[in-house]
Amino acid sequence: MTALFALATAVLWGLADFGGGLLTRRIPALTVVVVSQVVAVVVLGAVVLGTGAWREAGPQLWFAVGAGLVGPVAMLSFYKALALGPMGVVSPLGSLGVVVPVTAGLILGERPGLGQFAGIAVAVVGIVLAGGPELRGAPVQRQAVVLTLVAAFGFGAVMALIAEASTTVTGLFLALFVQRVTNVTVGGAALLAQTRRGIPALPAGTGPKLLWGLLPALAFVGLADVAANGTYSIAAQNGPVTMAAVLSSLYPVITALAAFAVLKERLRTVQAAGAGLALAGTVLLAAG
Repeated sequence: MTALFALATAVLWGLADFGGGLLTRRIPALTVVVVSQVVAVVVLGAVVLGTGAWREAGPQLWFAVGAGLVGPVAMLSFYKALALGPMGVVSPLGSLGVVVPVTAGLILGERPGLGQFAGIAVAVVGIVLAGGPELRGAPVQRQAVVLTLVAAFGFGAVMALIAEASTTVTGLFLALFVQRVTNVTVGGAALLAQTRRGIPALPAGTGPKLLWGLLPALAFVGLADVAANGTYSIAAQNGPVTMAAVLSSLYPVITALAAFAVLKERLRTVQAAGAGLALAGTVLLAAG
């Protein structure tokens, strides 16, 4: 079950990142984050009311608040780093956040077998290579590296926090709702501050009509991200966190494959090799 839900997480996050990347070509990244999360809040709010999940409120929801505070910072840092580029350096570094939940699992006493350790090592190398790292001829601004590392460890912290925010399925609905409300609060405040500084929330010459036209895509990104957090939490609660974290972090492979399938972007040799290693690591982890 852990492997199944973790792989589902990778697919959902990979598709959400792909969709989010496409949307940022049309509207500012912060607007993408806020609007997509507002849709998620509305849907999750209905689920929480319908299932009575609000009755499971308790101190564990502070983990969800923490995840909600860290998430927008990590996402915006990542988008900013991508803007500074080069993407072939930023994208692989962004996947290093897997170190956070894996370390947390080891600290909490998990001891993977030799085969699983080998799987973790192979999968992490594959994840980094799948991003298509530029090993030569790629000048990188120090700010881009710092922002990418902030994003990576932020993503890893969200994984670790959300796994602790609930113990039941209905409790998970409530935790995800609280996380998203926090996301919207933080992101909305940042968007408001940005507009007051004269930076528009939408491209010049456009208006709400553009946002309305993109709403289905924004909803997909927000709901896919929510679902990914949910499946990851289930994976981490029903098996080794180390396995759940590594398998869930295969999402760069999914993003690269989506770009290949939809945008006809050719996979570089290093990306294809990385995808193969990531899959090999997945087999070793599952077999262990």
